[in-house]
Amino acid sequence: MHAELHARGWRCGRHRVAHLMRSAGIRAKQARRYYGTTVRDPSRPVAPNQLARRFTVPRSNQVWLADMTCVPTGEGWGYLAVMLDAYSRRVVGWAFGADPTAALAITALQRALTTRRPTAGLLHHSDQGTPYTSAAYQALLETHGLTCSMSRTGNCWDNAVAESFFHSLKVERVDDHQYVTRTEAQHDLADYIERFYNRQRRHSTLGYLSPVMFELRAAA
Repeated sequence: MHAELHARGWRCGRHRVAHLMRSAGIRAKQARRYYGTTVRDPSRPVAPNQLARRFTVPRSNQVWLADMTCVPTGEGWGYLAVMLDAYSRRVVGWAFGADPTAALAITALQRALTTRRPTAGLLHHSDQGTPYTSAAYQALLETHGLTCSMSRTGNCWDNAVAESFFHSLKVERVDDHQYVTRTEAQHDLADYIERFYNRQRRHSTLGYLSPVMFELRAAA
């Protein structure tokens, strides 16, 4: 809040902002409880955790973080697969569908590859869910020269940046909406990701810049 007011030209201290927020009863929203979507196929091999929670990287397209979550709608669960660049926390690829399949994860990855065109050697980190261990997904990683890394079983901290994104998404958008259809949910998620999160939402990790602004300033 303080960073946003400062960016809009208001001169005020952090403690003053905190006092005014308390006086007005303004506080951070709490997330609802959601169930995990990770289902592992014991017959498929998993990759070692090469990322080892090193989420701070020196440049873009060096580490990508993949994950999937569920979103409730009147037609049943919908599933959102995302790909984040660890450098700027930007969502560089995403896809939404009715089932948490390998095809959904592949669509998110393909969109990221088309948009960013990374060089070989990029580290791709995910959980051990069946979409990411599938032969089709692994073949796509190999085709583009991406190195595979996976979180340890049941350890959400190994992919904390992606988990943090989903927490923000749920608290700031999903929990305030009752989506009638999956199509309605997809349109609203697109608005959150492309218009708000990537371009407007401030991140303390990025010096209170949005992911797009952080990348632009780094490039300049």
